[in-house]
Amino acid sequence: MISGLDVAVAKAVEGKIILVTGAAGTIGSAVVKRLLGFKPRVVRLLDHNEEEAFYWGLTAAQDARLRVLLGDIRDRERMKRAIQSVDIIIHAAALKHVGLGEYNPFEVVRTNLVALQSLIECALDANVERFIFTSSDKAVNPTNVMGGSKFIGERLVTAASFYRGQARTIFASTRFGNVLGSAGSVVPVFRRQIAAGGPLTITDKRMTRFFMTLQEAVDLLLGALVASRGGEVFVPKMHAIRLSDLASCMLELLAPGKNIAVEEIGLRPGEKMHEELISEHELPRCVETERLLIVLPMLDASFAEMCAEPAAVPKPSDYPDQPRWAREVFGSQTAKTMERSAVLDLFRTIVLQPGLYPERA
Repeated sequence: MISGLDVAVAKAVEGKIILVTGAAGTIGSAVVKRLLGFKPRVVRLLDHNEEEAFYWGLTAAQDARLRVLLGDIRDRERMKRAIQSVDIIIHAAALKHVGLGEYNPFEVVRTNLVALQSLIECALDANVERFIFTSSDKAVNPTNVMGGSKFIGERLVTAASFYRGQARTIFASTRFGNVLGSAGSVVPVFRRQIAAGGPLTITDKRMTRFFMTLQEAVDLLLGALVASRGGEVFVPKMHAIRLSDLASCMLELLAPGKNIAVEEIGLRPGEKMHEELISEHELPRCVETERLLIVLPMLDASFAEMCAEPAAVPKPSDYPDQPRWAREVFGSQTAKTMERSAVLDLFRTIVLQPGLYPERA
């Protein structure tokens, strides 16, 4: 996402103690594996998934830098213990499924907001160096509980940068699209439906979504880790894909020549037809590079006066790759969608090599 990323990350994490929440998930696991390619002092893996933590424990037996911690991010006392002596927190734990969130809204609030704020406060108390939060493009003009929780979550993280007092903690958010092949995403769902002989169910053939690969997701987190000044939201310029192309490409790759029905089931509760990367409201304070959008924190003069270090309020020249002010809102409906042939090439790796992305039975 930024030039010279690996060199910058190597410098930023060398000798550091890093905590990754949600470390048993698709993104958390990938981040941990990438971090181990550098020279951190310790990487603490926190999750409440006992089975996946067990398998991480087998890996930890081969790498003295790994620590496997069982715990729930809702448990403040557990988090206080887990964060002791930590330099960097990558917060990937969350409830992310839109449909489940619509019917269990307070569970989303407790995990994605109450637990997040508690973790922020624990990070400040422990004088953590950097705190990177994983958000979603569904936080932009949200229409569902999960998106709404991520919208408020970004605000909690940005605000923390400016009431941190004498703590050194730099807070930033990353705004993800749909990570291709991640657990519970459309790729493993479609794979399961095709294996069962169909039907393959899609919401609406006209629907578009932003997608990113797992490597791009990790690059985004690590890019925010090294480039953040405090309070920003980092957003990658992702691939826009038509849902109809996604479905037809998976059928071509996994069921060539088979007559598998495709059924449209209509919008589910909380779903949008199209997604956005930034809002009209954010455009005046958004800068962009070739591959990245950076939404700067919204501060008026009175708020800036409350900052511990007013001079540290970020500006475009603070970031790598010579960003310029953004000129347009990026939406999956208006963005140039990938040609079907390009979608097919992209999916060959993801769909035909299932071991590359973890799936759940």
